[in-house]
Amino acid sequence: MGKIAIGQAGGPTAVFNSSLAGFIEDVEEEVYFVFGGYEGLVMNHIKKASPDDLARVQAARGVPGAMLGSGRYPFDENGINEALKHLKQHGIDTLVFAGGDGTMAALQRLEETAADEGAPLNVIGIPKTVDNDLGATDHAPGFGSAARFVASTVRDVSRDLQAMKNFEQVRVLETMGRNAGWLAQASLHAGRWPQDGPQYIGVPERAMHLGDVLAAVERGLQSFGTATVVVSEGAAFQSGEQVERSHVNGRVVLGGISSLVKEKIEQHLGVTARAELLGMQQRSASSLISQQDEREAYDAGRLAAQWAQEGLSGQMVALERRESGTYHVDLVPKALTDVVNAGERKLPEAFIEEPEQYRRWLTPIIGGPLSDYPAPLKRSEGNVIHKN
Repeated sequence: MGKIAIGQAGGPTAVFNSSLAGFIEDVEEEVYFVFGGYEGLVMNHIKKASPDDLARVQAARGVPGAMLGSGRYPFDENGINEALKHLKQHGIDTLVFAGGDGTMAALQRLEETAADEGAPLNVIGIPKTVDNDLGATDHAPGFGSAARFVASTVRDVSRDLQAMKNFEQVRVLETMGRNAGWLAQASLHAGRWPQDGPQYIGVPERAMHLGDVLAAVERGLQSFGTATVVVSEGAAFQSGEQVERSHVNGRVVLGGISSLVKEKIEQHLGVTARAELLGMQQRSASSLISQQDEREAYDAGRLAAQWAQEGLSGQMVALERRESGTYHVDLVPKALTDVVNAGERKLPEAFIEEPEQYRRWLTPIIGGPLSDYPAPLKRSEGNVIHKN
């Protein structure tokens, strides 16, 4: 019997632990936990999982966060050598990690370096991302639940804004997503009525023009007295660059474009606007977990365990959607090389131009219908635009 180590890396999701629980469900070999992501490999935070550890992990199915700890870490050549040394000390011959594109690239490098040193290491990747920017897969576990949260929350915030139109008239909401607009575009999913917006969506794939933003907001103000704007954290105006909030361990942290948009709306239209970050609840709201997303995360973990025990290596569990009327995905192996070479998966132009096409693609992933809201009442005073 071999020894298998498993870890989690990158930002957590609402279903991150479901993949871990699925893995534990089907693994029969000796299991080691890597705590703290790739930093744990470098610092030798590796522990043989006890029966109590395994039971706790299985009980955490559907619990947000990362039971093993994840985080971000600059995994350089020295780190890779340290990681391989520690894995060898523990007698571990198979490494499984759940994560996004950076995780898949790290697994590929570990496998290649180990082979060059004459001490082969089998590696398997479990996909995870709320941004849905991972290549070579239809979508990744974690995205569906985050999209469900964004869709529901944007509609609710729009209803709140409608109640307060004589106090403030515009809300600018900022989503996660980095360089991909999948999450921001999901904000259109729940709005059945035009008042629920959003009246404008800004995504990284398409530069924002101030005139377009202002025109969309003005149309909303004239029609409903309010307007909701959604921008991805990676969106930018044509004349500017992405707004960077900070740099941590060499990684750019995006954030703040909503405040910039809010300032321009107030400056040019003379209305009261508010900028809000949807925040970490996008990836941690257990109350809005997509059941489809959770099942796919769990199944991906189970299959990774099977592949690890069969000796498969250099593969990621990918979700492949069948081209049929009924939604169905097959879990298939994709070479880590292909995943890495695919690069960041951007929101297709067709999904920006044809929102209904995106809605149809997204509907099964979001995991069941959201509650249906009635149409807002038509007020007797009409849509008075309250300007400063």
